Amino acid sequence: MTYTAPPEARIGHIHLKVADLDRAIAFYSGVLGFDVVQRYGSGAAFLSAGGYHHHLGLNTWESKGGTPPPPGSTGLYHTAFLYPDRSSLGAAVQAVLDAGIPLDGAADHGVSEAVYLRDPDGNGVELYRDRPEPDWPRDEDGGLAMVNAPLDVAALIAEADAAAS
Repeated sequence: MTYTAPPEARIGHIHLKVADLDRAIAFYSGVLGFDVVQRYGSGAAFLSAGGYHHHLGLNTWESKGGTPPPPGSTGLYHTAFLYPDRSSLGAAVQAVLDAGIPLDGAADHGVSEAVYLRDPDGNGVELYRDRPEPDWPRDEDGGLAMVNAPLDVAALIAEADAAAS
């Protein structure tokens, strides 16, 4: 019998090896707004949103002063942070741009809207929001028909600005 993960299963947290703990905290807390829940000496920190024990672990145990993996090697493609709605996503993207961090890209996947960037260690980061499931594009057989269309980042940010007013 083949095992099937239960539908309630979720990615609980991600733990990243970083070269400089304070620099990584400055990005994930100072730019993306996650709260530092605990520092584990000078080698690790745990961050979260909403008081959870941690969504993100950062450590320098095997990577202090290290460099990102070279292109063409295996490893993490990106970490994805799910926002509850379009205006929250737009506000996060504005914070990234205000910090002078360039975007690698932005896409409308039909099921979601996503913006891509890099953290200070070169790790890929996706900031996204899901559309309600009834709005997901489907093919004639009812299967998902995801796309990779351009995302209007300016309109996304404008929606966040309007929600904040």
